[in-house]
Amino acid sequence: MGKVLSYGELLLRICPDAEGSWLKENGLPFYVGGAELNVATALALWEVPSAYFTALPDNFMSKQLVEYVDELKIDTSAIQFQGDRIGLYYLHKGKDLKNSGVIYDRAHSSFAEIKLNTINWDEVLKDVSWFHFSAICPALSQAAADLCEEVLKEASARNISISIDLNYRAKLWQYGKQPGEVLPALAKYCTLIMGNLWAAERMLNIPVREGLVEEDQKKAYLEQAKTTSEELMKQYPKCTAVANTFRFDVGKGIRYYTTLYTEGKLNVSTEYTAEAIVDKVGSGDCYMAGLIYGFYKELPAAEVLEFATAAAFSKLFVESDATNIKADEVKEKVKNYVNEAVSF
Repeated sequence: MGKVLSYGELLLRICPDAEGSWLKENGLPFYVGGAELNVATALALWEVPSAYFTALPDNFMSKQLVEYVDELKIDTSAIQFQGDRIGLYYLHKGKDLKNSGVIYDRAHSSFAEIKLNTINWDEVLKDVSWFHFSAICPALSQAAADLCEEVLKEASARNISISIDLNYRAKLWQYGKQPGEVLPALAKYCTLIMGNLWAAERMLNIPVREGLVEEDQKKAYLEQAKTTSEELMKQYPKCTAVANTFRFDVGKGIRYYTTLYTEGKLNVSTEYTAEAIVDKVGSGDCYMAGLIYGFYKELPAAEVLEFATAAAFSKLFVESDATNIKADEVKEKVKNYVNEAVSF
């Protein structure tokens, strides 16, 4: 097997506290991240050959960031140095990126403004057997969406496995297109589609049954997961697996389980619950990395799902954008959070 190449924008997450103490203390905590870098970081930690494609301005700060990524044992040879700025976003610590308080500062970033027909894809995709990107990439600009399609065509032509995370970030879709107008043309290249029922509805136009949320029953959610997965495979013939996450806030805690549909069967994960967590950012990225890890290792579908789910849940207790929990520690970290009362 070759490398797993994660494709997306490197970001700095700036974390002002809700009370405004950062002004008095003259300091702002920050984390290095970006959805796809979080995936690459987890895979490298789990000893899967991991590479990363992004674009950064050619300056001393970018070089420091690349050195940081190198230290994570991620292949940075595909990183492009061009443009003028690194993308930023601001988010209170512990909050989710879906939170309305998130502030993006990513316009005209180096990654968002890569031009078509300027990248040597033969070089970038050399020795790559898996290509991963997220729906955040085409949300940035029309140019970014066009470049996604360009690289997906190249990867597909080389028979590289392709995965997409259907991350929906409402505040990013500001260039006149809705995700349902853009993502179907990209999803047709994908062999693994991950997201949730509502992301598939918004981005790939797969309807969710009316009244499902109001009903709020696990059995109904699982039935919809099967229906959505089957419809995705019907519409996108290259797709061989569909994963859905179910994450519900319970007070200050979380209830979490996931599904993986492949080879005509809906696999349902263990359900986990916690009364309190540390950081929601990056949990979905860790789940995506877990899926890639399992398929890369050619594990049975049920094992792929259980590892990915446990990895994602364990990330909720890590205060950074990417996980720092090794593969052989993942299941041990979550064993005390299994919801024994639930079985399906």
